[in-house]
Amino acid sequence: MADQRGFLKVRERSLPERRPVPVRIKDWKEVYEEQQLSDLQQQASRCMDCGIPFCHSGCPLGNLIPEWNTLAWRGDWGDAIERLHATNNFPEFTGRLCPAPCETACVLGINQPAVTIKQIELTTVEQAFERGTVEPLPPDRLTGRTVAVVGSGPAGLAAAQQLTRAGHTVAVFERADKPGGLLRYGIPEFKMEKAIVDRRIEQMVAEGTRFRCNTEVGKDITWAQLRERYDAVVVAIGATVPRDLPVQGRELDGFVQAMDFLPPANRVALGEKVQDQVTAEGKHVVVIGGGDTGADCIGTSHRQGAASVTSLEIMPRPGDERSEQHPWPTYPMIFRVASAHEEGGERVYSISTKEAVDDGNGKLRALRITEVRSGANGFEEVEGTERELKADLVLLAMGFLGPFTQGLVDELGVELDERSNVRRDGNFMSSVPGVFVAGDAGRGQSLIVWAIAEGRAAAHGVDAFLSGGHSDLPSPIAPTDRPLAV
Repeated sequence: MADQRGFLKVRERSLPERRPVPVRIKDWKEVYEEQQLSDLQQQASRCMDCGIPFCHSGCPLGNLIPEWNTLAWRGDWGDAIERLHATNNFPEFTGRLCPAPCETACVLGINQPAVTIKQIELTTVEQAFERGTVEPLPPDRLTGRTVAVVGSGPAGLAAAQQLTRAGHTVAVFERADKPGGLLRYGIPEFKMEKAIVDRRIEQMVAEGTRFRCNTEVGKDITWAQLRERYDAVVVAIGATVPRDLPVQGRELDGFVQAMDFLPPANRVALGEKVQDQVTAEGKHVVVIGGGDTGADCIGTSHRQGAASVTSLEIMPRPGDERSEQHPWPTYPMIFRVASAHEEGGERVYSISTKEAVDDGNGKLRALRITEVRSGANGFEEVEGTERELKADLVLLAMGFLGPFTQGLVDELGVELDERSNVRRDGNFMSSVPGVFVAGDAGRGQSLIVWAIAEGRAAAHGVDAFLSGGHSDLPSPIAPTDRPLAV
């Protein structure tokens, strides 16, 4: 373990500084400064010899956190990245984007600030890239079996890399012009620069994974054709059906779904030209939804020069500390401040939108909102709190209902569950033999760390299906004992 008395010597939690707000909102670069290695290693020394590392259970990937914490503390970066890559294909993604449920499960976090696990993870993988130790790992031999992975988000990429390394010939189908899914066009540059995605894709290509971009399954090639051409198919299309706002005036010009706003903004930030791009420049922006996507909209609006930014959330403001409903080591609902929230704007809680107000020309002028509180039948309006909020651009960031499944159902006949996700068994296989499901398409909207975990687990299922029922690929999610037909 790390220094067994480290948590007594170093009691303060220290993270990298964020670049000054007036500086960072003028560009699209990542917001964090680099942390000194000596400071990072001091933080790693706080990892306790706690006996039962609950951080393992807090992480869906089952990351070997105390092990690579110790190795980082010692400066043994070669072994540290080996232990980190043993459970996580893309720690540079999770180190930037994961909300770190491991940290809320940290034993030290019971009565002290938790170990900075996420930052140690990120530094470990960045040290590996800097030292040139992240190399392609092509298979020793090919199995002669083929797999199509549909979707190149974190679940699809994880499944593809695992299956390629197992010796299968893998093709990843992506409807966008470059691979990465929402990692590329949904996540703003200021949270993760796309060069980070590109260097990992380069590794996968060198290992033998093939990418078929600008190819939409269901349009450019049918699901049925895909099933005929490949021995197995992994569906990793995400949950991209957005939740809408059913209020009077929703048809007015000025409402935009977050995923119609963020991808064009990300393309422009990368130097591309986008016709008819909707921007926040000079506008009074209202973001409805208080999650990560909402924060991405806020940060993007600031960088585009919005006149004002207001975030609305129907739920009450979370507390600053754990509540009795979220005891350690569960992930607590607490008040969190993302970098985008530091940059300006107002966050308003316990608010419901009643109506969109027309400016007389079919364009949005304001939202009519009211305060709400929990009642016997859900949220109830607070009398006398109705007011107008100036708005000429409303960004809807209220989450997603599930995957687009029309072709899957019509052409392949897969079954859906009660939440409109693709139903799968404990081996991640759908109701159609040979068609597997990973990530949000089967799980519903979730975290990047769950997507990678499911991609690895689905790869285990596919490999077992193609190999006669056995797979040497590790799976962070235990498969069932249900036999796999070959």
